[in-house]
Amino acid sequence: MKTIGLISDTHGYLDDSVFRHFENCDEIWHAGDFGTIEIADQLNAFKPLRGVYGNIDGQDVRLQYPEHLRFDCEDLKVWITHIGGYPGRYSPGIREKIYQNPPGLFITGHSHILKVIYDKKISCLHLNPGAAGKQGWHKVRTLLRFCISGEKIHNLDVIELANR
Repeated sequence: MKTIGLISDTHGYLDDSVFRHFENCDEIWHAGDFGTIEIADQLNAFKPLRGVYGNIDGQDVRLQYPEHLRFDCEDLKVWITHIGGYPGRYSPGIREKIYQNPPGLFITGHSHILKVIYDKKISCLHLNPGAAGKQGWHKVRTLLRFCISGEKIHNLDVIELANR
């Protein structure tokens, strides 16, 4: 079993409480728009970090983190990308690929809207942790925390940090 802390759209701001909420996590996954490489470095110094760059990230972040990250966690196929859409409205560059080779877990950021949606068509859970930073139109800063055992995702917690 692995416990994952999921964060996105920090936009250069990292709330100190993230470390408390992710204290018992095995890994942190960042779905893009770090804002600065220092945010990635802080998270990576705390726990093993997997991440993708987002549309606002500079060359420093893009040189260290890919646009798309596909990997296995336990027995679950995972795909993280910043701009990917969501079930029924996948982004044009994603749509064909996700239907040809669907993951069990598809993670995006970008929208600043926390979403947990199951796509029955491809048997895939879509997660977007919302935005943890202060930039954007969201009203509440959010994170997700969950466990993966084999192919199962369980103990999913929505964490509200504070108002933006």
